[in-house]
Amino acid sequence: MSVSIDPGSGLRLPGSSPGSSGSSESLDEAFSKELRAFLDAYAPDEAQQMDGQRRHFGPDGVPAWAREWQALLFDHGWLVPGYPPGLGGRDATARQSLVYLGEMARRGLPRSLHFPGYAIVAPTLLEWGDEAQRSMAPAALRGDNVWCIGMSEPNAGSDLASLTTRAELVGDRFVVNGQKVWTSYAMWADYCLCYVRTGPLAERHRSISVLVVDMGSPGIEVRPLRQMTGRSEFAEVFFTDVEVPAANLVGAMDHGWQLTRSSLSHERGGLWLQWVAALERSLADLVGEARARGLSGDRLVRQQLARAVCEVSCLRWTGYRGFERLEATGEAPEHLLLKLATSECGRALADLGTHLAGAASVAEVTGREEAWSGAGTVRPWAHELVANFAATIAGGTSEIQRDIVAERVLGLPRR
Repeated sequence: MSVSIDPGSGLRLPGSSPGSSGSSESLDEAFSKELRAFLDAYAPDEAQQMDGQRRHFGPDGVPAWAREWQALLFDHGWLVPGYPPGLGGRDATARQSLVYLGEMARRGLPRSLHFPGYAIVAPTLLEWGDEAQRSMAPAALRGDNVWCIGMSEPNAGSDLASLTTRAELVGDRFVVNGQKVWTSYAMWADYCLCYVRTGPLAERHRSISVLVVDMGSPGIEVRPLRQMTGRSEFAEVFFTDVEVPAANLVGAMDHGWQLTRSSLSHERGGLWLQWVAALERSLADLVGEARARGLSGDRLVRQQLARAVCEVSCLRWTGYRGFERLEATGEAPEHLLLKLATSECGRALADLGTHLAGAASVAEVTGREEAWSGAGTVRPWAHELVANFAATIAGGTSEIQRDIVAERVLGLPRR
């Protein structure tokens, strides 16, 4: 079988050509050279070829090496290059940011194992917060503290507008009561960016507010949730008469839905390259699995792999097309599709790997990915199949994403 996957090789940005020249290209080349030199010198061994969609928590949460790596990126302007110095960046252009994301994805390097802080909390505070709240953004970006996001509830997961956790303003404090669920990092978080109901439930979108909640406050109880993979990456969080200073309100009262949409756009905006690169690594391992099983000559297997290669390639170029449109118009409907498509594709690739490996893959599901010995299969396909269901839920379920694409991209009527 002659299928070859080389993630990121020959990357050429939209609008460029092999023979083009100019000062902007020279600056981009210098930017890329400096980035590669930094990563060659400082990227930790633990981070090499780590799939961005896979969490690697230690018993105390984010491991020390990951905290040190995030801080190092921040201090050298490589955490969010498009941000100014002092916020973990270097005022990079959009095209340079794409170069950065592509190189990080090609190497499988995470910027952080604490996603909410740098990708959701900091952008939200910088955009909507007052001066005191904006001053919290650098520590969230650098990873000096850990944040969780209080959105989902038992009866308000995909339908966030149905949330019932209530915050009553009493004097100069909010009193919060309710429950959140599927809250990543809650077991170790210092703060929670919490979405609460501050008006009548009937008003749904118009009565949501956002609070910065100190997770050490009296009345907060965190209960880890054990998943079918054997890990506890999420938790339930219970609020009982939790007092929060009124100054911790982010943005205006009852305008939290605007912050919600802003937060989620930050979450999804630059992740497609990371997702696609993870899919490309899965493809390469699928080819290796087929060869190891003596299936490289099987016509059906070859067709399945060829179809997967075409799908993943289309996802990468759809992302580039979206980037080009984003530069030109400020909108990229393609990027609305990519979260849905990449999460579903990841599950399909894991399913194919499980079928190729057969009983060997199933036998190695121990409930703990780190217990996988590597004997018998190229990677723990059955474990990844189970774990990948989370990717079709986190950040917006596939069902909700289909509705968004149907309404906002295709212009179909609301159901």
